[in-house]
Amino acid sequence: MDMYKNEIKSSYDNSTEFREGRGLQSWKLEELDRFIKIMQLEKKHKVLDAGAGVGKQGEYLSQHGLEVTCMDISTSMVNACRDKGLKAFEMDYYNMEFPEGAFDAVWSMNSLLHIPKADLPLVLENIKRVLKPDGLIYIGVYGGYDFEGRWQGDNYEPKRFFSFFTDEGLREAVGRFFEIIDFKTIAMEGNGSLKYQALLLKSTAKQLEGL
Repeated sequence: MDMYKNEIKSSYDNSTEFREGRGLQSWKLEELDRFIKIMQLEKKHKVLDAGAGVGKQGEYLSQHGLEVTCMDISTSMVNACRDKGLKAFEMDYYNMEFPEGAFDAVWSMNSLLHIPKADLPLVLENIKRVLKPDGLIYIGVYGGYDFEGRWQGDNYEPKRFFSFFTDEGLREAVGRFFEIIDFKTIAMEGNGSLKYQALLLKSTAKQLEGL
């Protein structure tokens, strides 16, 4: 995985300016608002934005009253987070150097899709370790079919490594570690069979009401 990690880091270091120029899409804002509502209902405050990119989602969460910590593999993107006043660390899912039970929740949008499928169990265990008991997890990824490898149509350089799951495959992989509270998909217009898969999870089996 070290080769892929270095390529992912370089890809995002090279694309920071481009990503700073992009706004948050409406469907992403809807997902953020849904997460914020549940955090408020659960009276949770401390959230780790894992794979935070340039910090736009972390900034949005912070503006809505959450205590946000960002982590990203890209030096340039961590600096972009800090420029927004966010607490941010250059870190990846393999080396989450936070204390056990440090966070009430983890927000992960479109970052776990860079993890090889064979490594996903280790990564999910690392996420679980930094959560408090009864912690909340949001995982969002692109997928809908099985794929693993460098995306040859990628416009980033170096081309990024992706792992895509079918709906059933993703539920099975994640459900081994967390209680699945909600699962939904969002069609991605103009991307064929590719879709966005969103999971709300708990680190224990306690169910949420009123979703």
